[in-house]
Amino acid sequence: MTTGVEGHVSPRLLIVGPPGAGKGTQATAIAETFGIPAISTGDIFRANVKNETELGLKVKAILDAGDYVPDSLTNELISDRLAQPDAADGFLLDGYPRTMQQVEFLDAHLSEQGQSLNGVVQLVADRDEIVERLRKRAAEQGRSDDTEDAIRHRQDVYLRETAPLIETYRERGLLLEVDGLGGIDEVAGRIDSALGARGFRPTASAS
Repeated sequence: MTTGVEGHVSPRLLIVGPPGAGKGTQATAIAETFGIPAISTGDIFRANVKNETELGLKVKAILDAGDYVPDSLTNELISDRLAQPDAADGFLLDGYPRTMQQVEFLDAHLSEQGQSLNGVVQLVADRDEIVERLRKRAAEQGRSDDTEDAIRHRQDVYLRETAPLIETYRERGLLLEVDGLGGIDEVAGRIDSALGARGFRPTASAS
């Protein structure tokens, strides 16, 4: 593990969880607690497109054509973001890596900096409870196209895509399984406890 002053463990984290588990909300909370940036691929795409960077123009052309952004470009965007000063003392990745090729790229990129991921927070939630939660939310928001079948399909895609990643990080001893059901503060407390047990300490300003 990469440490800083007084044995402080620099959090280089990944958060994963099924759609509807509140991953984005918890990612923001973790970032604030530890004083690190929450890095979302979606946010990076939008920021680069908005600022019309060279990478952003490439992304826009691909998305405008209705295609998926390839691993190679996603990797390039992530490595560029991780090189920013605010990520020097740690970061939380949300939505990346999604494929084993991305895992390998991230491993190599961090290794070049003498770093590695040192924690993977997995929000675990009962599938039927999440489906019911999302079904109710869709009804409240009048989203008739968000049917139970569509919701379950997204859960299936998540499980299929992330299962190999989760198993890889489990084998490395990095996985922190946290019950993702309950109130926002309740889940946040479980995450803080799990990270605290691994030696991660909140920043002075957040604690």
